[in-house]
Amino acid sequence: METSLPILSLSAAALAGAAAAFPKIQARIALSRAKHRSLTGHSKMSKMVARMVPHYEFDIDDFFRSDGAPKDVAMQRQDGFFRLAGLYGDRYPKGRALTAEVTERISDLQFTETYRVPFQYSRLVREHLGTSAFVEASSGVTVTDVDGNVFYDLTGSYGVNIFGNDFYKECIAEGEKRAHALGPVLGPYHPVIADNVKRLCELSGLDEVSFHMSGTEAVMQAVRLARYHTRRKRLVRFAGAYHGWWGDVQPGVGNPVSPHETFTLADMSEKTLHVLRTRNDIACVLVNPLQALHPNSNAPGDSALVDSSRSSKYDRAAYTEWLKKLREVCTERGIVLIFDEVFVGFRLAAGGAQEYFGVKADMATYGKSLAGGLPVGVVCGRKDLMRRFRDDRPADICFARGTFNSHPYVMTAMDEFLSRLASPNFRSIYNGLDETWNGRAKALDDRLKAAGLPVRVGNISSIWTVYYTEPSRYNWMLQYYLRAEGLALSWVGTGRLIFTLNYTDADFAEVSDRFVAAAEKMKRDGWWWHKPGLTNKNIKRQILKEMVAVRFGR
Repeated sequence: METSLPILSLSAAALAGAAAAFPKIQARIALSRAKHRSLTGHSKMSKMVARMVPHYEFDIDDFFRSDGAPKDVAMQRQDGFFRLAGLYGDRYPKGRALTAEVTERISDLQFTETYRVPFQYSRLVREHLGTSAFVEASSGVTVTDVDGNVFYDLTGSYGVNIFGNDFYKECIAEGEKRAHALGPVLGPYHPVIADNVKRLCELSGLDEVSFHMSGTEAVMQAVRLARYHTRRKRLVRFAGAYHGWWGDVQPGVGNPVSPHETFTLADMSEKTLHVLRTRNDIACVLVNPLQALHPNSNAPGDSALVDSSRSSKYDRAAYTEWLKKLREVCTERGIVLIFDEVFVGFRLAAGGAQEYFGVKADMATYGKSLAGGLPVGVVCGRKDLMRRFRDDRPADICFARGTFNSHPYVMTAMDEFLSRLASPNFRSIYNGLDETWNGRAKALDDRLKAAGLPVRVGNISSIWTVYYTEPSRYNWMLQYYLRAEGLALSWVGTGRLIFTLNYTDADFAEVSDRFVAAAEKMKRDGWWWHKPGLTNKNIKRQILKEMVAVRFGR
């Protein structure tokens, strides 16, 4: 009997330990199930895979036949490639020379010039299809480069430019006049701030405002305040969403140090809602409304166009329903719901994404367009969430300041922007906005389909992405044909087309003509040839074989 007592005690202890651990195991399983199944939802795994991918590049022969194209098609592509190279050389000599000169000293340009296309093709593209990073004038919906070439602007200044370059020129010019008497005096506020905060609270439907120097910084402060007031650590973001380049919201590739307090979960998922309902350590949920265009997918760029699996899945009704469920759960669990509207703010509606989707956030962040074209970041939030100190604990504060917060020139330009936005006549620009841009997208799609071109467009209002209907390793070439037709693109190429809202029907018709012409030339040059039965899965397998061969020196 004596010998059995220690065994019974150990067994009881083991059972007690297992019982205590069981809820934690359940929570861990639920969290794993809520992550998106792709690498987009698994930050640690994505970084591990990224470290394993070897560098290799195609020589001039393999460059044109990496998909197994026959010799005549490869020659067709090669002729088209060097025809474009000759056109670029003739048309952009000053811009290309200036870009080459400064790239040696600007690390941003070194990155963007290298990552315009999949890395296997990058060297030859940089050598022969180098682009110009310089423009010197804008007017209406066009920009003019240093060589005098006029382009229709599809960059939207990365989301800054909503209402057109001329609109922002006016805001900046008038703002400069009003700020000139004070100049760059920092610390005290320019009187115009009183108008700005009043309008921002009305637009956002929230109680208080804080100013920052960028959208990234605004999101950082919103998250910090949410953690401070909830006394919880965890941040939930959704797979693929971008919230700036700071560490806690970029847990995968691109961040040298993985954050431990961030959960990257699947968008539009009941499993995610289950995690939010059952955990007690989640401070806030970050939503970038742009993800409605491509849920659970990274921001599309041509450097990731290794096949034709890019898609657009915008469903306004479905995404609205998802946000309403999210709002309900966050309210129930005391989780701060933050809308990151740095990119889409005031583009979809005068009241931003909150108005557009009909869902109220606890905090909202803005940037880009809000300062009339000058740099800014803004946090709007509920009164109880914006307070940076505790009345009963004077040493317990949530600190955030910045030298250029509330810069007079930024604040007066912001007032010019907000004053125009408040005008009933100006507000009419939002009337039928979705119908206008959905109609334009459909019209272009119909033309592409009628011409037998494997290209389509997806959109959320005036923000577009281009996707492809047939498998190919060469879809990234379209950006160079589009530029040759006088369409200005950002460095991510066809991944993001951003139209300003001052595009007329005539302007858009011209863009459509040029878009179709570019796609027809690309098809004529053989880039969309593919073997019968080729699939995206086949392409990815071929790339994997190439990587294995390089890795093991075969």
